[in-house]
Amino acid sequence: MALSYPELVPVTSAVIHAAIEVHRHLGPGLLENVYEEAMYWELVESGLAVRRQHVHAIVYKTHVIPGAYRLDLLVNDAVVVEIKSVEKVLPVHKSQVKTYLKMIERHVGLVFNFNVDQMRHGIFRISL
Repeated sequence: MALSYPELVPVTSAVIHAAIEVHRHLGPGLLENVYEEAMYWELVESGLAVRRQHVHAIVYKTHVIPGAYRLDLLVNDAVVVEIKSVEKVLPVHKSQVKTYLKMIERHVGLVFNFNVDQMRHGIFRISL
């Protein structure tokens, strides 16, 4: 069941806070899987329900394609989190999250690029 907008606000706020905390401790320049693991730990420690590398199938016409994509993190079964450690977040990264949101019928995603000097420059909210 998808959460309403007012219910999503505290969840997205907690996820953003966790990303800032992870970046404050680790800084830029590491691999995405390091940030993903740290985010997972931070979110679980804060009491949120988190699924990591959550696998989804895609239905193409009548054909099911199992394991077609993996969400980096799915928080409280509502917020899709995509972790990046790249020079620049490209439009394709944002489109990727939009596609994930459509596929699993959720409304909000967050893209975090940890390869920035200040985390506020690496936070992107995606919504449908």
